[in-house]
Amino acid sequence: MTAPTAFGRVLPLNKAWLDKLAPEEVIEPDLPIVDTHHHLWAALPAALPQGDGKEDHTYLLEQFAQDVDSSHHTLATVYVECHNSYRDSGPAAFKPVGETEFAAAIGAASDASRPGKARICAGIVGSADLSLGAPIREVLQAHMEAGQGRFRGVRATAGYDPDPIIGNTSPVPGVYLRPEFRQGVAELTALGLSLDAWVFFHQLGDLIDLAQACPDTTIIMGHCGGPLGYGPYTGKRDEVFAHWKKQVTQLAAYPNVVAKLGGMMIRLAAIDYGKLPAPPSSAEIASLWRPYIETCIELFGAERCVFESNFPVEKQGANWVTLWNAFKRITAGASASEKLAMYSGTAQRVYRL
Repeated sequence: MTAPTAFGRVLPLNKAWLDKLAPEEVIEPDLPIVDTHHHLWAALPAALPQGDGKEDHTYLLEQFAQDVDSSHHTLATVYVECHNSYRDSGPAAFKPVGETEFAAAIGAASDASRPGKARICAGIVGSADLSLGAPIREVLQAHMEAGQGRFRGVRATAGYDPDPIIGNTSPVPGVYLRPEFRQGVAELTALGLSLDAWVFFHQLGDLIDLAQACPDTTIIMGHCGGPLGYGPYTGKRDEVFAHWKKQVTQLAAYPNVVAKLGGMMIRLAAIDYGKLPAPPSSAEIASLWRPYIETCIELFGAERCVFESNFPVEKQGANWVTLWNAFKRITAGASASEKLAMYSGTAQRVYRL
């Protein structure tokens, strides 16, 4: 008997297993890409769901640049908060500004050392406790100063499920429904910043309510709306999809919401990267993720869809070539203008790159 795969956790990369992936030719190599969601860290941040391994988790500019430069035509990337490099002193509300400082320094180093290549950390999405309400403005202004022109918004992680096996990103439910949180969102919006939203599929009703209440806020729905396929949702693929689709259909009616496509490797659990003899091909990933990504594209349209690598998290089951090839297989039937919008144009507009 082998232990169940620890879905929902960021596990050490199994490099020997990843090396078993058959090489693939890059699909549409000239299509420009903006990766709207990745992380960097010297060590796995303690706030992230942990695995049991003790291997090196280092993933900084050198490691990410090797992936980005390996294939596909990447123009720029957006760093997204992961509770990394917080300040170790000062007021608690300002400690996350340390992460923006960290990402901005990497962005500056990338620009200086890699001229003509992808602008890594061209945009930064940080963390701030929007539930502080009006006082959060000073924190947001500190982020903007620390970001050196790269700070674009805040990710509010509100994923909550009553079953502890899921691995929550919030200790309590209903964060988006709180009046004080919405006051914080108003401050964010007043400064011209956007909100990255991260909830599980059964919480999309909270996001719908938020989108309706904050029509002037640009809201980016992360990770395809958070479908789950493990724990209490094991074997309930059709049921989960039906519930997810109903909610996403309602959400798409709000023009201020953008869908971020990807980020399903460790949560959807459609690929058991802990038990497969070799990593899945791009065709296999595309077949499993297609229902969610195609539905989002149909509902939101190319002008409100962006793609994300979610590296190094997605690297648990795919390399850079296969992940972006999978996306391109799913969008093979789109027009040239639609592809340009989804892969770079919409991201450049939404994140003001």
